[in-house]
Amino acid sequence: MTAFIFDVDDTLYDQRQPFQQAFDATFDLPDVPLQQVYLLSRQLSDQVFHDTETGKLPIQAMWIYRIQGALAHYHHTISDQQALAFQTAYQAAQHRITLLNDVRQTLDFCQQQHATLGVITNGPDTHQRAKIAQLGLTNWIPNQQTFTSGGLHLAKPDPRIFQHVARQLHLNPHQTFYVGDSFENDVIGAKQAGWQSIWINRQQRPRLHHQAQPDFIVNAQQSLLQTVQTILQQKG
Repeated sequence: MTAFIFDVDDTLYDQRQPFQQAFDATFDLPDVPLQQVYLLSRQLSDQVFHDTETGKLPIQAMWIYRIQGALAHYHHTISDQQALAFQTAYQAAQHRITLLNDVRQTLDFCQQQHATLGVITNGPDTHQRAKIAQLGLTNWIPNQQTFTSGGLHLAKPDPRIFQHVARQLHLNPHQTFYVGDSFENDVIGAKQAGWQSIWINRQQRPRLHHQAQPDFIVNAQQSLLQTVQTILQQKG
C-alpha cells in the first residue's frame, strides 16, 4: 500500500507566519529582510539541533543562538533577554497555526484513497505534539502514527528513524513517500532509508549537491495535491 509520511514545520503549515508575528511584536527593525532572517535562523537552528537533542546545548541557548545569529548577519545586536522574549512570542503564535489549504486537501484525498499516513518530525516530543494537536492532524493521522525525534531519541536525517517508522507501520519503503521541506533532513534522510521523496520547496531554496535527489518537487507552481494525485494514479 502506498504511504505518505509528513514532516511538520514548514511542510504542513507556513512557519514564516508565527515567525513574522513574533518578530513584529518583539522588534522594531523595518530595515531587516524578514524572509532572509527567517531562513538564516532555520539554518542556524539546524546546525546545532543535534547538540540540543543530546543535551550538550540547552534548548534555551539554541533559541538565543539562532535569532541572535540571524540578526547579527544584518548588523543588529540583541540581548539574550530580547532573544528569549522573541521565543516566547514565537511559541505563543504557534498556538494559532493552521494547516495550509493544499495540505488539507491532500490529506482528504489520501484518506479517500486509503493511503497510509504518518508523521516524522524533529524536535522535543511535547512541543511537536502540541503543534500536531493545534493543526488537528488526528482527523487524518492517529497519534500512534506520529513520531518525534524527542520521543525516539533518533533524529532526521539519520535513516534509522525512517527505518523504525517503516517497521512500526509495516511500510514498503519503495511505496513510501516522505514529504518535507528540508533537503538535508528530509530528502537525504528519506532516500538513504530507501524511501521516495517529495521535496516541499515553496521558499525556492537551492538544491544541495548530493547524490540523493528528490523524486518530486512541490514549489510555488506545483501543488502537493497535484503531486500526490499523480503518484496514486500511477500506482493505480
